[in-house]
This record gives sequence, structure tokens and C-alpha cells, in this order.
Amino acid sequence: MPRIEVETTHPDRVLFPDDGITKGDLVGYYTEIASTMLPHLKGRPLMVQRFPRGIDEQGFVQKDFEDALPNWMSWIEVEKQNGTVVHAVADRSEALEWLANQDCITPHAWLSQRGRLNDPDRMIFDLDPSGGADFTAVRASAYTLADVLDGLGLVAYVQVTGSRGVHVVVPLDADADFDTARQFARDVADVVIADDPGQRTLEARKDRRGDRVYFDVMRNAYAQTAVAPYAVRARPGAPVATPIEWSELDGASMRADLFTIRDVAKRVADHGDPWADLGRHARSLSRPLDKLRRLSNASRAR
Repeated sequence: MPRIEVETTHPDRVLFPDDGITKGDLVGYYTEIASTMLPHLKGRPLMVQRFPRGIDEQGFVQKDFEDALPNWMSWIEVEKQNGTVVHAVADRSEALEWLANQDCITPHAWLSQRGRLNDPDRMIFDLDPSGGADFTAVRASAYTLADVLDGLGLVAYVQVTGSRGVHVVVPLDADADFDTARQFARDVADVVIADDPGQRTLEARKDRRGDRVYFDVMRNAYAQTAVAPYAVRARPGAPVATPIEWSELDGASMRADLFTIRDVAKRVADHGDPWADLGRHARSLSRPLDKLRRLSNASRAR
């Protein structure tokens, strides 16, 4: 398709005051990373975080883009109570440029795609350190989770979030609805937490987590979103949610906000995208559900 020229207005506007990173820098980053990022966004409704005055001022979340999108940009109209929501969809690099020009720093994507919005093709476990929990505990929890998923016949991928924790993501073939996927994720989390309940929890209330790693599985629901791979976070230093190899997670310097807008594009150019083959490893939940029931029954029988 012919390229659309997207004008960057006020490119010198500073969005990250402590780092001197401008809107022009943000647009440039998303333009450069687009070919790697777009396969992870194609066909997915987006929710975006916008910061017109930079990250030191209050931003806002936008889901509905009715009458706001250029006519060349893709969108999905989703039903909601008492109406509909028109979500932007990033199917081409110009869409990322256009969103960045609207001071959209962080896009978040649905876990399902156009045509099968009720049936997720991604499952996500958000491992978030609480209280005094450090990244060592997050790392150990992620490896245990990956082992359990592997035993169930599923392939797990990992991403540092650019914030505090990691996301463990499982590609699915969209043969189950969100209710089934969320309950499966919760049951898997129960197994992993039982391995070390002193370090891990499903407790949603922060004041009850202590210093344990929180396993958030509630994103596995209709209309919920997760930060998009390669999305910039609205935090000092402009860290980026970055897919990594499992072997990298064990690196001594690894932390959730290690990679930033200044180095991710070069990292991908040098080493490629660790999630490039994610879609080819999508699996049905049918057999893993059976295996998990047997595993859970055996655990309760002990």
C-alpha cells in the first residue's frame, strides 16, 4: 500500500523532562520499531495512554476514537453497555506514527483479534513484585511458571514490562473463550504459588501481599488489555516493554526497566525479535486443561 505522510506537530515538545526526550523522538522511535512491533498489534483493539503535557503532568487513557481517526487508519467498533466504542488498530507503521503524534506514549492491546474478540489468542501472567520483593523473586517465579506451562504442553514467552515486573505470555489458537482462559490461568497460578507460597500470591489487595510476587491473571478477560510489546512507558528514562529470551532473564544486570527508547531499536536490529515466532507456537487449551485437572487433583490428594 502507498505510504501516507504523517506530519509531526510540535516535534520539540518535551515529553520526558528529566531526559530531554521529545515528541519527535517518540515518533522517531515508533517509526523505527514499527516493522517489529506491528505483527504483535495487527487486528487488536488498542487502549492508549496520552500525555499532552509530558509525563510530569496528569495524562489520560483513551479507548474511544469515534470521529477522531484519519480515514486511512484501521479501527474496530466494539459493543458496550448502552453503545459502542471505536478502538484504533495499528496495522501499519503510519498508525503508530499518528498515535505518537497524539502524545500517545503507551499503547495497550487486547488479547484477542478482530473477528474473534471473545476468544483470546494470548494468555498473560503479570508478575508484579510487592512491598520489598525484588527482581530475583520475580525471576524465580517466572521460571517456575514457564516449567509448569511447558509440562502442560504450552509455550511461554517472557517480556520485561518497562515498569517493575515481567509478563509471561502464552500464544493460544483461540479455541476457548475468556472465561475458560482466565480460570485456566488462575489454576496454573495456584500450582506455581503452592510451590513457594511465602514468595508468591494471588491476593489482589496490596495490603495483604506483603513482600510476595503478585500473580495478576485478571487481564485475561474480555476488553482487558496488556502493555504492547515494544511500547514506551510513561516513566523517567522512557523504559520500553521489551520481549527477551528466557536465558536473558537470568542476567545479573536484568531488571524490568533495563531497556529504553534509546537502545531498543538497535537491540532488535542486532539480535532480532525474541517473539518473532510466537504466533507459530499457538496451542489449543483442550489437552492442557485435562493435564491441569489431573495435576490439581494429584496436588490436593497429597
